[in-house]
Parts: sequence; structure tokens; C-alpha cells
Amino acid sequence: MFNQRSFTAPMYEKDDPVLEISGLTKRFAPDVHALDDVSLTVRPGENVAVLGLSGSGKSTLLRHVNGLHRPTSGTVRVLGTDVGTASSDELRRLRSRVGFVFQQFHLVGSVSVLENVCTGALGGLRGPRLGLISYPRRVRRAALEQLDRVGLADQRFQRADTLSGGQQQRVAVARALLQRPRILLADEPVASLDPESSAQVMALIADVSREDGLTVVCSLHQVEVALSFGERIVGLRSGQIVLDQPAAATDRCAAMAVYGGMAEAAAVPVAAAR
Repeated sequence: MFNQRSFTAPMYEKDDPVLEISGLTKRFAPDVHALDDVSLTVRPGENVAVLGLSGSGKSTLLRHVNGLHRPTSGTVRVLGTDVGTASSDELRRLRSRVGFVFQQFHLVGSVSVLENVCTGALGGLRGPRLGLISYPRRVRRAALEQLDRVGLADQRFQRADTLSGGQQQRVAVARALLQRPRILLADEPVASLDPESSAQVMALIADVSREDGLTVVCSLHQVEVALSFGERIVGLRSGQIVLDQPAAATDRCAAMAVYGGMAEAAAVPVAAAR
């Protein structure tokens, strides 16, 4: 596996929380609170499902974890880095240790699957890259290993836009894993997939979390997926945490309560992820 560019990391012990959020509030306008006094601590290796309707603040919460958003007030510490006060260089270094899987894949459809995975190494390489051959051999080899891990090594030279939605999301997971992240964020990774593909992608994320001891924070709006995937359920409604407890202690009724009066409309049954 290739090595990320070396840098001086903030003081962080392996048993410290990977994520500490305290009193986080985010306003996009004076009267629009995307997040309202959110506090959350995540320990190493935890598998957290963040449940809630679209617009509840899930995506905004995840974007604070990798520094795409800065807090209006409160603090967000990730792997020892204070996101609110971090410099651009510090945020870039943090993002090299935080993988992100998006709902819409964000692949370059006109290039090969393997080259898309290689882009996960850009944070640790110097200079621009043009074409697959411009990546060092060690990166191409590591990218192929990750593609094999997600079951797509045979498709490595296909254009990304020739794959199914579920396959493209698995490529996106492989790209994130190429970073060798400490934390994997997944923002509604199965919202646009059919039930079978959803189950495959969530099972894949659960497997890599277990195998690598990876901390995963995954936002979802499907109750059944959240309960079968997460070890811990965090419910968001209108930018506030309304539920935070182990999945084993959370039944469907408690999870549905996160949605308030819109619960039944929000429920989308899918196959169990495990």
C-alpha cells in the first residue's frame, strides 16, 4: 500500500474519541438552523447510523466532520484536529484520513474504473495526474487491491459510466478505502439504489468496518437499513439529536419516532444489510 505524504499530526492517542462534537450550531441564514446545539462523541471502531428525513441535518453534520463546513458556534474535533480553527493545510491533512462516500458517487464516467479509484490517492501525491499511467505503479496496484476487495477487479478497465448504480457505489467505496482512512463517512450511500444493491453496498461497508477496525458514520433515511447496519443509532430531527442509543436497544417503533408525524411516509423497506 502506498503511503500518504508525511505531516505533523495533532496530538491524538489511539484510544481517544475519533470525533468529539460539542454544542455544534450551523446557520446558513439568521433564521435557518441546519444544526442546533448538537453534541456527539464517537469512539474508535464504532459503526454509527445517523437516521432522519432529508433536511434533518444529516449531510450538514457529516460535512462538518471533514471540514467542508465550519461551525457557526460550538466545536468539532476530529482525530485531534479542531475543524473550526484549522488552517487550510490542516484540513487537507485531516481529509486524507477521513474517507467520504457520497450519494451520487462522484465518479468520472468517461475514464476507467481503476483510474477513478486511483484518484483517492491524490491527497498524497505531488503534481497533477493525466491518465491512468501517470499514477505510480504502487498506487495502481493498491487501487486494484481495493477493487478486488469490493468485487470489481474484472471491471477495472471499463468506463465508470457503463456500470450499474450499485457497482458505481462500490467503486466509490474502493476509492475512499484507498486513502487508508481512520474514519469513513457515508452520506445516504444507498438512497438512489434498488433494494438488492442497497443491501450489497451496506454489507460491504459493514465488512470493511469490521475487518479494518474502521470508524463509520453513515447517514440514512431508511429505518430498516439503519437498524440492520448500525451498532449505534443517532436520530436527527430539525437539526437536533432526538435519539442516541445502541441499535440492539432500539426497536422499529423507537426509530420511527425520529420522523415524528411523517414516520410512515419516510419508511422504505429494504433487505437486511447483514
